[in-house]
Amino acid sequence: MSVTTTQQEWADQVAARLFAKGMRNGGARRAVIDLLAEQNCCLTAQEIFDNLRASGRRIGIASVYRILDLLTSEGAVQRIELGSGSSRYEPVWPGGDHHHHLVCDGCGKVEAFEDPGLETALGRLERQSGYVVAGHDVVLHGSCGDCKPAGRTP
Repeated sequence: MSVTTTQQEWADQVAARLFAKGMRNGGARRAVIDLLAEQNCCLTAQEIFDNLRASGRRIGIASVYRILDLLTSEGAVQRIELGSGSSRYEPVWPGGDHHHHLVCDGCGKVEAFEDPGLETALGRLERQSGYVVAGHDVVLHGSCGDCKPAGRTP
C-alpha cells in the first residue's frame, strides 16, 4: 500500500512530538508508527507484531505493546474495543477524520465504513442532548458475506 501525504505527515508529526518530549526516535517505535500510518483500519498488537516481523523487523511483542500504550497515552493512537477480547489500534488523524467498524461475529473480520448521514445524525443528537461529545466510534456486529446464513439478504 502506498502512503499518502496525510499518512506520512501523521507519522512524522507523531515522531516529532515524541522527540520534542525527550523520547528517542528508536527504530522499533518508528516502525510501529509507520506501519499504523499505512493502515486503512485498526489492527491488533499481534497483527502489528506479525506484520513487522514479516517485513524483517526484529521487534518483540512486549515492545509493540509498550509503544502502543505510549502512542495511546499521547493521543496519537486510538484503542478500540470491538468485543473480541483484544484491543485494536489505529491513528488519530488530524482534523478528526475517522471511520467506524463492521465486525463479523462469525470469522472476526473487521472492515471500516464511513457514512456522512450517520455523522449528521450523531451531530444532531449531540445538539439535542446538550452533551459536548469528545469522540465516538460506531461498531456494527453481524455476519460478513462469507458467514451470513444461507438465504438471508442484507
